[in-house]
Amino acid sequence: MDNLNTVKQRFGIIGNDPKLNHAIERTLRISPTDISVLVSGESGVGKEFIPKIIHAFSARKHNQYIAINCGAIPEGTIDSELFGHEKGAFTGALTTRKGYFEVADGGTIFLDEVGDLPLSTQIRLLRILESGEFLKVGSSALQKTNVRIVAATNINLVEAIQKGKFREDLYYRLNTVEIKLPTLRERKVDIPFIFTKFSNDFAEKYRRPSIKLSEEAMDFIKNYSWPGNIRELKNFSEQLSVEELNKEVDLEKIKTYFSEKSNRVLLLINKKTDENNFANERDILYRVLFDLKKDLNDLKKITLELIKRPGEKLDRIEDVEAIQRLFNEKNQIEVIENTNNDFSPILNSTYNQIANYPTDTNRNKDFLPLNSIELESLSLQEKEIEMIKLALDKNKGKRNKAAQELGISERTLYRKIKQFDL
Repeated sequence: MDNLNTVKQRFGIIGNDPKLNHAIERTLRISPTDISVLVSGESGVGKEFIPKIIHAFSARKHNQYIAINCGAIPEGTIDSELFGHEKGAFTGALTTRKGYFEVADGGTIFLDEVGDLPLSTQIRLLRILESGEFLKVGSSALQKTNVRIVAATNINLVEAIQKGKFREDLYYRLNTVEIKLPTLRERKVDIPFIFTKFSNDFAEKYRRPSIKLSEEAMDFIKNYSWPGNIRELKNFSEQLSVEELNKEVDLEKIKTYFSEKSNRVLLLINKKTDENNFANERDILYRVLFDLKKDLNDLKKITLELIKRPGEKLDRIEDVEAIQRLFNEKNQIEVIENTNNDFSPILNSTYNQIANYPTDTNRNKDFLPLNSIELESLSLQEKEIEMIKLALDKNKGKRNKAAQELGISERTLYRKIKQFDL
């Protein structure tokens, strides 16, 4: 316990929650080894302290420790940042550059938000974990490095694997040992101590009296969910220290801050919902198009029979009923119309030309030849072009926003625009 308290004091960790203590104790046990560690937990729980503890209590403590936020490095330059590059490897590579894995040889690298790594970079990282070998960008000469990797993530990597966004083999190599940090709402008993520490720190920083909460106000923040965890509590403490002139803060005053916070969160949720609407409507459209494609295959069979009998009228009641059954059921089209989007015109002409085809149970009535009906093309490529144009028009040509609405990356959208000459 003395060693545990020493570690907390050294790294500024506050709290005595059993889950937190267990995570730190496991970290101390594995620190002297060289095994890879995956730190998991929600955003803001303090995952960055674990690799620092690991490095400080390992045999590598006198060598380099480098922390890298994988989500903050652009995809086009991340390989160069991590593994280095040769002079002339790409435009702007005026000199040879060492990457982090070369600089940290003999030390520890902390890969924060490892789930944001591109798949191509994941392959390079897997090679380092397996053999310690890597290639600089633009080089064919293998280099060796002896680096311990600690990775962290706030996303579910198993779900990312299922979606094809993270390599399964890399997950198992990183996850030799997993350290899971508890959320702040799981550490309610620690909240008063953490708030007091932050309040005192900000009072000293801004040269103001330290904020103290009434008993009711403290109970309120203890039972708040804190979705942003410790980071959110720290920001809240700083806001109080700056805005409140009174040393004592009661429950009613605290509630005003959380009321404003709830409104901001609600706006963010609504914004995210609006952004997802386009994707949901696109999925519905695709499903309807696939259903119509299947129906058209059935109609082709009827058409082939008529081709064998040129000039004949469509007088078989079975054929008429087949068309009526396939296209006079308006429910499929209504699914699109009820979404209140801009896509229903894509299918209007197809429906109008086919759903209103004359039918009659009287076999002697003359019908138009089937080949007189001109069906609008249901090519998926053409519909893809239509949707890209709609997204670009809706966002006034802003490609980044159009790509977000289409659910694809900007790079993919640029490629599609060039491919279809839009």
